[in-house]
Amino acid sequence: MKVTTQQALAAKAWPFEEARKLLARVEARKSGSNPIQRVLFETGYGPSGLPHIGTFGEVARTSWVRHAFETISDVPTHLIAFSDDMDGLRKVPDNLPKQDMLTAHLGKPLTAIPDPFGTHESFGHHMNARLRAFLDRFGFRYEFYSSTATYKSGRFDEALLKILANYDKVMAVMLPTLGEERQQTYSPFLPVSPRSGKVLLAKVVAHDVDKGAITYIEEDGSEETVLVTGGHCKLQWKPDMGMRWAALGVDYEMYGKDHLSQAPLYTVICKIAGGTPPEQYMYEMFLDDQGQKISKSKGNGISLDDWLSYGSPESLALFMFQKPRTAKKLHFDVIPKAVDEYIAFLGAYHAPETTDEQRLENPVWHIHGGKVPDERYPVSFALLLNLVSASNAHNRDVLWGFIRAYSSEPVSPQTNRGLDKLVDFAQRYYQDFVKPAKVFRAAADKERAALDDLAGKLDALGDERDGKVVQDVVYEVGKAHGFEPLRAWFVALYEVLLGQSQGPRFGSFAALFGTAQTSAMIRAALAGEFLK
Repeated sequence: MKVTTQQALAAKAWPFEEARKLLARVEARKSGSNPIQRVLFETGYGPSGLPHIGTFGEVARTSWVRHAFETISDVPTHLIAFSDDMDGLRKVPDNLPKQDMLTAHLGKPLTAIPDPFGTHESFGHHMNARLRAFLDRFGFRYEFYSSTATYKSGRFDEALLKILANYDKVMAVMLPTLGEERQQTYSPFLPVSPRSGKVLLAKVVAHDVDKGAITYIEEDGSEETVLVTGGHCKLQWKPDMGMRWAALGVDYEMYGKDHLSQAPLYTVICKIAGGTPPEQYMYEMFLDDQGQKISKSKGNGISLDDWLSYGSPESLALFMFQKPRTAKKLHFDVIPKAVDEYIAFLGAYHAPETTDEQRLENPVWHIHGGKVPDERYPVSFALLLNLVSASNAHNRDVLWGFIRAYSSEPVSPQTNRGLDKLVDFAQRYYQDFVKPAKVFRAAADKERAALDDLAGKLDALGDERDGKVVQDVVYEVGKAHGFEPLRAWFVALYEVLLGQSQGPRFGSFAALFGTAQTSAMIRAALAGEFLK
């Protein structure tokens, strides 16, 4: 699909809305003293813990805005993945080995602590390698930046000296946001102690603009003087964000809602450091199945590997794409829905009646960077789950036999790789989540009569594979037996035959499973075989 600039400029999908803000930024500075030569995107990462599902979401969303911008502008773009590896380790995560060793190095920069896994020169280097492998796994285009390396290289020196020259202004911004006790010892500069190597939350007693240095109180109560440049100090995290925007020339940054109240501080600090604040986008946080905020320490969320055990990367990307400014529940139950929504969007994208303008609004265009795979899914995830349930077909070859019989086009594991993965996902999800929750019940008298009637009508259909035809028969039987509302009839079908309270369109399921097999399943249920 070839996209024209005019089509992209008119597109309403949220990445295009963000891209147009960046285009206005570029246009506004074209004739200024500092025109934009390239648009710089940034994402941040705290490497004291492993990359997680939120890391994926932030980089993916930023990359979609980047791609949308590249569609409407020929200004070069760049994405920095910035690791805050110069931060002092304040707490040892419970899931790491060698807890005693790490505890002995509390307070030191992550890149100055031995690697507890024994594979890299430091803890920070190990985590950075994990981050890069994580990002590479999904094919993101980015350049990795280490906070330690950037501070020590002098890249931040000019901005740091501006912060020092405007020390009182920075303090005037920060102090009102702190408690009375913290105000007494706060400084935007965190010295790296030449004695202990720790990043100290120390009281600064003097700052010398001419020498580019601060004097602070060491842990033993004595005074020490260090330069603020060359990696001898780093900034507190709030001033650090604003300084980084200025020093690197960041044009676009996303952050979670937990940063929203601090964003005005980042903006002011960026200006003090001599920069122009970037365009910013706040996304909402995730909730668990109880509606509580997901916390790594609580362990009430799901991991990236959890999701990818039961759903495709594309389904996860779709979950991240939709309504990023709405708090969403992130738990195992949302995976099948996300998988089927991806399948539906992919089908709509390739539908012959879909216009190019509509394709630009379709999430799959953004998820795949405009290169949408020509893949077909004759069955949904929900249908596969119920097929596994009804047939006890834990052998994937048997499942493929049902799919081939149902599909109107030739399909195979070799030519339909996405569908083949879906079969594995469905088997795994069924075993882990659906099967343990199944509760069959006996049919009531009214339901028994209707089910017996339906079994006979299904037998009369022969090998009918049109789901709509079968669904019409199911509707007729429910109406004929006085189910009002008709939904009660379908609830009975699911509870008696599948041991669950809801499912996909029953006609589509029966067409996939086979009308004769569905009729036999009904008779087995009426004989009480599912209650044993």
